[in-house]
This record gives sequence, C-alpha cells and structure tokens, in this order.
Amino acid sequence: MPDALEGIKMVEWGAFHAGVGGGYMLGDMGAQVIKVEEPVRGDPLRGLSSLFGQTTVLAGGRNYMFETSHRNKRSITLDLKQPKGKEAFFRLIQDADVFYTNYRLNVLKSVGVDYEQVRKHNPRIIYARATALGSLGPEGHRRGFDPMGMARSGMMWAVGDREHDEPFQIVGGIFDQMAAVELAFGVLAALVAREKHGFGQELEVSILGSAVHLQAVMVNARTLTGRAMARHSRRRARNVMSNHYRCKDARWIMLLEPQSDRFWEDFCRVIGRSDLVTDPRFDTALKRRETYAQLIPILEETFLTRDRDEWLHLFEENKCEFAYCGISDYDDLVTDPQVLANDYLVDFDHPVLGKVKLPGFPIKFSHTPCAIQREAPELGQHTEEVLLEFGYSWDDIAQMREQNAI
Repeated sequence: MPDALEGIKMVEWGAFHAGVGGGYMLGDMGAQVIKVEEPVRGDPLRGLSSLFGQTTVLAGGRNYMFETSHRNKRSITLDLKQPKGKEAFFRLIQDADVFYTNYRLNVLKSVGVDYEQVRKHNPRIIYARATALGSLGPEGHRRGFDPMGMARSGMMWAVGDREHDEPFQIVGGIFDQMAAVELAFGVLAALVAREKHGFGQELEVSILGSAVHLQAVMVNARTLTGRAMARHSRRRARNVMSNHYRCKDARWIMLLEPQSDRFWEDFCRVIGRSDLVTDPRFDTALKRRETYAQLIPILEETFLTRDRDEWLHLFEENKCEFAYCGISDYDDLVTDPQVLANDYLVDFDHPVLGKVKLPGFPIKFSHTPCAIQREAPELGQHTEEVLLEFGYSWDDIAQMREQNAI
C-alpha cells in the first residue's frame, strides 16, 4: 500500500520540540524528512540529560526527548554560515515541498533563510514556522518553551483541585506537542491548497496559540458568558456520576456520565446501594445537584469497599451502559489492552534500544496506513547519503568537509 504522503519531501531546520515535532508525525504518514543540523553540536535536544528532575538518558547516549521529536528523520549536518553549506541547503530546498523551522525571525533573517529568501529558490515551497507567542504584538520576538504556553493560556488555573489556591504545572511538554500537531495540520492544509490552487505559502503556529485552541471550550466559557469555568473539585461535583472516587486499594475510578437520571437506578443497583434510588433526597438529578454534599461522602464510602479493578470488573460483568473508566498511571497505560489493540502504542525494533514500545499514529487510514519509518538519527548520520542523492560526488563531499561546511 502507498503512504499518504509518499513523495512529499520536507526539510527541517529547528531545535527542541515545539513545531518541529510535527515532522515526525508527517514522517509517520510517509513524508521524507531531512533534518539540517549545525555540524558540531546539532540540535540542543541531543544533549538533554534530565527533564523535570528525572534523567532522560537511554542506552547509547540517546535520550527519550530527542527520540520522541525526531523519529522518521534523516540528519544532515550543514553550516549555513559557510557558502558551501548554504549552497547545499538551497539545493535541498529546490527539490523540497516543505521547509519548517522554529527559529526566531531575527535568526532566520541573519542566516538568510527567511521566507522571502527561501521562496526565491522554490516559489511553490510550503514554509512553516513555529513561534512562542505568535509573531505579532509587543512580545512577538520573545523566546519561549512549553511552560510559557501553559502559563499564558490559563491552563495552570484549569488543572488542579478548586480547593487549592495555587497554579499547577503539567509535566511532559504538552503544549510543545500541541504546537507540533498544529504545524503538521497547517502543512497538510497548505499542501492541499497548493494542489488545488498552484501556490506555496508561509504559515505560522505558536505555542500560545495552540494552547488557546486546545482550550476552546474553557475560553469560550469566559468570552461568551463573561465568567471563567471553575476548576473541578471532586467534593463539589454537582453531578455525582461525573466525578472520581478512591477505591480500597488507593487507586481511582472515574465516572463520566452526563445523563445521570437515565442510569441512576442501574448504577445504584450495581454498587449495592439500591436504597439511594428511592431516597427522596437523591431520586432526581435536580435533587442530587442540590444535595451533592450529602451524597458524595456516601459514594466515597461505598467505593472504598472494593479495589478499583473489582469495580471495573463488576461494571463490565453487569454490562453497565453508563460511562466509566479507571484512572490510569503510565504503568497502566503501557499495558492497557485497549491502547494496544488500537496501536496507540506499537512495537518497534530500535537498533540501539532493542525492542521497545512507542506511541503509534493515532489516526487510522483504510488505504494508506501510517507507521514509524525509522528511529531518530545520530548527528549527521545521513549527510553523505543525502548529498549523494542531491547530485554531490564523493570529491565534493570531501571538499565540503575540508571547508567545515558539513
């Protein structure tokens, strides 16, 4: 079967994860991705040894952040400040469909690879750029990373319990990843537009813009009603069937049913509290919204009588239709049968790390299935391979090495 993006050629010049991580997703869909790196140090992410106080180091000197951001890519080292390096870069551009970066505009202009310069070598190029806060406005020039999007977008006041009066940070680069998704999304749309209308174009995403977009419901709650959505508090949940509860083994279960009247009787029967069905304090959703402070402790006490998996098995055995799930940690996630059955985690034979599981591509295509094409590259691993593909001879490559262009 063909790949969805078979024949699409992409050139990356960027660092870290925001935006440029989109390249690995497009690579899953079959795009050919060439990562251009500075010859000596390469992407700074290669040297990352810890994140949020924990080591990121893997076998062979690799780290999981670089492996996450750069699978499916081939690495070529070029010094864009050297004439021969710049010449080789633009030779790649002439044959590329997409160029993408997350360097700031002043850097791109100083090196001579801003949109106006690049399009001179390929007018049909899709030029995608990721920024921190968006290029317009008084702070458009600023550097920024994942926590900036989290902090500026309001998310740190959306997570956590309402009982706490401090912002909470989410670990793991969620907003860098969201910017990467948005960049991939924008590239796909621009490729379609070029196919239909015949022109290339520049597109921009940002960490902040992606973070706002991710929270469309919460943002609209504020802009359309004038009142921000409050943090959740499990002790103040007006719908007790949309809440989470601790179980006997200190693990947690989540109920997430918006139609509580429809399932209240069945729920009460299965948990062994049929008395709650006829209790005049709780016999309608409206009453339960008013008496939640009395009802939640009753349900807390009930859920503490069984382990989490016992409750899950009981609900499944009784073919319960109300929405529920266990609250997983990452140990649960990597062995979750539902996750594995849908290839949300897939097996991959890594040449250094051996047989590992990695996040698969989350979209299923019936005729152009996606897959991990290759592991993240070593610095400059494919320099000679790529240059030979683009018409350079071995003598040319030797000369470029002598001139420190590669």
